[in-house]
Amino acid sequence: MSGGNTLSSGLSMAELGARIRGERRARSLSLERFAELSGVSQSMVSEVERGAKTPSVLVLDRLATALGTSIARLLDEPVRPDVVVLAGDRQQVVRDPAGWERRILSPVLPDIEFEFMRTTLEPGVDAGEFSPHAPGSHEYVAVEQGRLRLTIDGVPHRLEAGDAAYFPGNRRHAFANDSVDACVYYLAMALAPAAGSQLHRMSGGHDV
Repeated sequence: MSGGNTLSSGLSMAELGARIRGERRARSLSLERFAELSGVSQSMVSEVERGAKTPSVLVLDRLATALGTSIARLLDEPVRPDVVVLAGDRQQVVRDPAGWERRILSPVLPDIEFEFMRTTLEPGVDAGEFSPHAPGSHEYVAVEQGRLRLTIDGVPHRLEAGDAAYFPGNRRHAFANDSVDACVYYLAMALAPAAGSQLHRMSGGHDV
């Protein structure tokens, strides 16, 4: 995340926490069950929801995955599904203290769980392992610069600039840069609804 208690968009930690809490309650998830599904400790979830703790990008992703949604939907409001131009200074950017950055390039659309992002991993940075999404989800990776170690269910795949890969989104997946140069890659993620979930969508939308 960005420094302090405010995101690049101006969203405060308290506002982010309230959104996460609202999405959890909309799915009738107890704090205990939410912690269990996300793999994040109950105390950490509670602190994030109260805006008392700034989550790492990995923790925020795990919370979003447990809700059956994306980080983008937790950070931004839906827009009307029309032509949308996202200027660089209006794109959501989250930075992790471990040394990597995720820039969200896709708008949030009502009832559509899709995220397109550009990630930069500094030399030697391991972004960690991300939780599986619901069956029927899909993820696509393309490396623009440097080298990426993409690990799916414990099996590493090494990608270089110009390489691309696909994997089912319901697999454990991890991203790391073992080289001495920065790695930049794009990730497109289409999420399937979680089985038995009561997906809550922020309706209406607005123009960007």
